[in-house]
Amino acid sequence: MIKNNLIVFIVFVICFFSACNTDSKQPNVIIIYADDLGFGDVSAYNQGTLNTPNIDRIANEGIKFTNGHSSSATCSPSRYALLTGTYPWRNKKAKISTGASLIIDTNQITVPKMFKQMNYKTAIVGKWHLGLGYGKIDYNSKISPGPNELGFDYSYIMPDTQDRVPTVYIEDGYVKNLDKEDPLFVNFKNNFDNQPTGKSNPELLTTKWHHGHFNTIVNGISRIGFMKGGKKAYWSDIDMADHFLNITKSYIIKNKENPFFLFYSMQQPHVPRTPHPRFVGTSGMGPRGDVIIEADWCIGELYKTLEQEDLLENTLIIISSDNGPVLNDGYYDEAVEKLGDHTPTGVLRGGKYSLFEAGTRVPFISYWKGVTKPKISNKLISQIDIFSSLSSIINSNLHTKDSKDLSQLLLTGAGVERDKLILEAFGKTALKYRDWVLIPPYKGSPVSKYTNVELGNSDNYQLYNLKDDPGQRINLVNQEKEKFLELKEIYSESINN
Repeated sequence: MIKNNLIVFIVFVICFFSACNTDSKQPNVIIIYADDLGFGDVSAYNQGTLNTPNIDRIANEGIKFTNGHSSSATCSPSRYALLTGTYPWRNKKAKISTGASLIIDTNQITVPKMFKQMNYKTAIVGKWHLGLGYGKIDYNSKISPGPNELGFDYSYIMPDTQDRVPTVYIEDGYVKNLDKEDPLFVNFKNNFDNQPTGKSNPELLTTKWHHGHFNTIVNGISRIGFMKGGKKAYWSDIDMADHFLNITKSYIIKNKENPFFLFYSMQQPHVPRTPHPRFVGTSGMGPRGDVIIEADWCIGELYKTLEQEDLLENTLIIISSDNGPVLNDGYYDEAVEKLGDHTPTGVLRGGKYSLFEAGTRVPFISYWKGVTKPKISNKLISQIDIFSSLSSIINSNLHTKDSKDLSQLLLTGAGVERDKLILEAFGKTALKYRDWVLIPPYKGSPVSKYTNVELGNSDNYQLYNLKDDPGQRINLVNQEKEKFLELKEIYSESINN
């Protein structure tokens, strides 16, 4: 009897410590989020002519989604959806942020909050663009609320975008390297003391502006908005990729003994495109191509760090982009002139700002060494689904109304997929239902006069069968009347639900 009890006790102890060991090895999760990277910009998708070997390696050893979508064709709404698991069109504040207040409520559940509840370390490094503080921001004191109040233990960010002021980094709410004797002031309406701008002093520019980017000049580049002071805190544009990468690598090494969630939010290939000199000319496509090569290298270096620290087998990596590509987005940087045979959108129509497919169908890759098997999946998945899918993977019980648990799809490329998705661009919405897309009538120019992107605006409904017509060239509203009425009803129910 004693012997049997001893055996039972030993088995119990073994099971207990095995369970503890499993809990202690919760998978790390890294989301690598590019900025304006197109479906055709990653060579693993066999659409364009750029070569991205490091992304390709991860794509070819993991799940490569050919029908993966951001929630929006613009950046701030997509980031809102990814971090909250909620459609951005449900929140009027979830629009492009420029020096604005935080657009996510601090009481709202977020992906980093979910991870914190499961005893993860959490961090964001890179582009933020979701607003900061409430009202006018004082950059000379602690800036709050921000990423830290939304669940990130550590944050090292650029406030908005590289083409906007202030051109400084913010670490855990404080401007990095700010000299208190030289305070920083920012205004998006009025200049300070007649300081040089891209509009008034074009001779000071190393990169000429095309539209909208003609205010304060920093490092030879004029930005959106005005700024003075804080000069010791200014970033170096050409060193930005290395800087964010080094912060990211240091965070991984420092926290390798703990499960961590890391949001590596890259600035490439958003304007201004400022590759480090060692990448200049490497693509043959000008700065836009060069910064994509640079971003691919950064991802390769991050992969090497995980490999060197023996973390690959316990880390889920998700790679995607906040929206589709754009060539001329405010600067004369030869993105159009040097494009050659490359097709950033692949066979898709539209791009950034557009309700057509190229606005939101983006590279979407998941990889976990030893867990994911090489697979190409054409099943429909959205970045909104990352919330509930990760919740399931780390055994959390948090979910949102809009986010679907597609964890098996994320890990195997098979299983349940979405049947419908509401797409958004500048507050305008459309329905993707299986192989069909319905775009309601919208006023406005069909083509952006600045970026030359087809926006999807039309006086009439548009209905496309993506299976037969992935380029969305044949409007089937008149030929497929039953399907049109069916999708129109589904769209109305989805928007009002």
